[in-house]
Amino acid sequence: MRGRDGQSAEGRQVSRSPRHRAREFVIQGLYQHQLGGNDMAAIRAHAESVAGFDKADTKLYATLLEETLAHVPELRDAIAPHVDRAWEEVSPIERSILLLGACELRFHSETPYRVVINEAIELAKTYGGTDGHKFVNGVLDKLAPMLRPDEARPAGHQP
Repeated sequence: MRGRDGQSAEGRQVSRSPRHRAREFVIQGLYQHQLGGNDMAAIRAHAESVAGFDKADTKLYATLLEETLAHVPELRDAIAPHVDRAWEEVSPIERSILLLGACELRFHSETPYRVVINEAIELAKTYGGTDGHKFVNGVLDKLAPMLRPDEARPAGHQP
């Protein structure tokens, strides 16, 4: 697991791109929204005050946070059939990662679906539970063909 210091569990330095840092701040904001009911203005004000925010892609951060918060019910409905438990039983951080991943799959076709899934897996490895990355991978892998039918094909599907 990596912490915010950029170190991996093995002690090696891990570089994070500005886009990855933006996604980190988005999931933190979604977490704040779920647990504290914080609105977008409060979430953004907090993020902007955190050390390292200036290293994030701030435009991507603002876009993803706004779009995800605006579409939570729709995104949750898309995710739900692929989750093996009640939404409330999924950890808040993994819910945040799934919502962000679903948002990117749904609204950001310029980002390849494999990149979206890999970014979500990395976020889950860093911030999620022990096997959270496997859960996130499984859910988004099933969701991708639904939201990106021309790009992501279900397993075993021949073009």
